[in-house]
Amino acid sequence: MYDQRNLQHRIAGRGIRVVGDVHGDLDAFRHAAATDRFIIQLGDLVDYGPDSAGALRLMARIIQEQRGLFLLGNHDRKLGRALMGRKLRRDPPLEATLEQINDSRNADIRDLLIPLLTDAPTWLRLGRRMFVHAAFHTGMLEETSPSGLDNVSSLLSRALFGEVTGKTQPDGYPERRLNWVDHIPMGHTVYCGHDRRSTDGRPWIKHGRSGGTAVFVDTGAGKGGHLAWIDLPEESMEIPDYPPPPSFY
Repeated sequence: MYDQRNLQHRIAGRGIRVVGDVHGDLDAFRHAAATDRFIIQLGDLVDYGPDSAGALRLMARIIQEQRGLFLLGNHDRKLGRALMGRKLRRDPPLEATLEQINDSRNADIRDLLIPLLTDAPTWLRLGRRMFVHAAFHTGMLEETSPSGLDNVSSLLSRALFGEVTGKTQPDGYPERRLNWVDHIPMGHTVYCGHDRRSTDGRPWIKHGRSGGTAVFVDTGAGKGGHLAWIDLPEESMEIPDYPPPPSFY
């Protein structure tokens, strides 16, 4: 896991680039990674897009160069558990990712994957900013992020899967609700992926009743949309009144 003081030292003076769900869109991820800013990628590096193995390789290099990190997403977790031999339902996107990883051209990354996925935090707090794949819970303000490959606790479920109703939508995905946004404290901003709420191709912003803000950065990369990212100011412990304008690829 990441040492908070060391992380803040690495970010200081550089600013942050928050990158949405990649889903195997390596070309777009390369563009997002071409920055001097510290990269915080919000999870779901893999599945759906053309080069999940390449996205994992690029993320591993970014971490090795101490230029950024990624938060574990639900698709990344499923991949990690599959590689560990755990019982799970293997859907076509996961099977395609595993096929890419097992290709002889990707032999260089196989030994890196379980440590890479095990070490990824499931949420990250920097001052009044919170970064998480799916959704926020107030417990994340106090609790240390666990390994996302462990058994799922209530906080880990919220971080990976969001706030779900238990019902299934017509498209087959779990029905999600956004009540959690109303519990974001005054002056805090949560940057998340997972839930593609945008209707105009731009990250979607929702203000909560308690005075906090959620910014949904998933704009459909690897799924027929594109990859978005947001550059935050250098003051790593402060947030602007409104999130800065995003970039796209």
